Amino acid sequence: MNTSPTTAIDPWLQQLWDQGGSDLLLSGGSAPRIRVDGKLRPLEGAPVLTGDQIDEIAHPLLTPGQIEIFKEMLDVDFAFSWGDRARIRGSIFTQRGQTALALRVIPARIPTFDDLGLPPAATWVSQQPRGFVLVTGPTGSGKSTTLAAIVDKINETRAAHILTIEDPVEYVHNHKMSAVSQREIGLDSPSFDRALRSALREDPDVLLIGEMRDIDSIQIALTMAETGHLVFATLHTNDAPQAIDRIIDVFPAWRQEQTKVQLASSLSAIIAQRLIPKIGGGMVAAYEVLIATSPVRNLIREGRSNQLANVMFTNTKEMMMTLESSLATLIADGVIAYEDAMSVSAHPKELIRTLEQLELTRAKG
Repeated sequence: MNTSPTTAIDPWLQQLWDQGGSDLLLSGGSAPRIRVDGKLRPLEGAPVLTGDQIDEIAHPLLTPGQIEIFKEMLDVDFAFSWGDRARIRGSIFTQRGQTALALRVIPARIPTFDDLGLPPAATWVSQQPRGFVLVTGPTGSGKSTTLAAIVDKINETRAAHILTIEDPVEYVHNHKMSAVSQREIGLDSPSFDRALRSALREDPDVLLIGEMRDIDSIQIALTMAETGHLVFATLHTNDAPQAIDRIIDVFPAWRQEQTKVQLASSLSAIIAQRLIPKIGGGMVAAYEVLIATSPVRNLIREGRSNQLANVMFTNTKEMMMTLESSLATLIADGVIAYEDAMSVSAHPKELIRTLEQLELTRAKG
């Protein structure tokens, strides 16, 4: 894991930090831009940068090996510690033949469940001895932060070996009640595939896979969950049913029935999330939760993922919830604006109906 030298980028990171932003973007022909509350804007008073200037800024942040990868592949992911305040996750890439740089701030302190407003299911999955837990959502929806909080909870409460495979390592976990081994691709293993395959021999009780990228990583995750491990992973899908379909569709047709059976038997839960601007500033997550009850497992085996939304809506006592019910609660509590909730909902009519029912229930109560 890299440690950042003092560079010209520090003042811009400081402004990003001071304004509570999440991302810094450097692109040729533009002043540095920061993302605050989900919106990108130029830094006031910052100069317009050329690709060569960005190249000079970025290279001190990379190891010699990462520089070689960038020269050959024209993009590389990396991370470094920014003092004792934060980790910085970065991506250096080329656009129109010029170097560009995207950086994301990851606070050094791992947030708690209460900080994030995680649903009760997060506590439940942290207590499971085995199984497969997926956290899904678009890029920038806070998946890594949710997983870091869950892993930290396990670290505090269980005597286990937690193994993470990340590209790059984001949140750094200290040993607490558990022992935590964090492997970074490029630094601790030459490839994601090799790190995953060697994980089978590294005695983990809990495995975190930064991202399931292909058929091999999905198969290894399912196999490890089946063989008595608690496995966490992420996918880029908008909701829980899409995550089920994505996993199954990755496999060739002749393997899909077997995959449905394997997924149904190993799945514990899926948490899908979206970040929405809060009224008054900041961001808040809305969640969707699918728990693998017996009816859910049957639907997965039978390939009827289109019925899972209704199961989530009608099984709130099983800690399940739809994204629309989470959004409706945030609207009713005055946390987010109605328009912002509608912009992220895939089922706006369901959101309206849920909000009306919630308001009616509260009025009666």
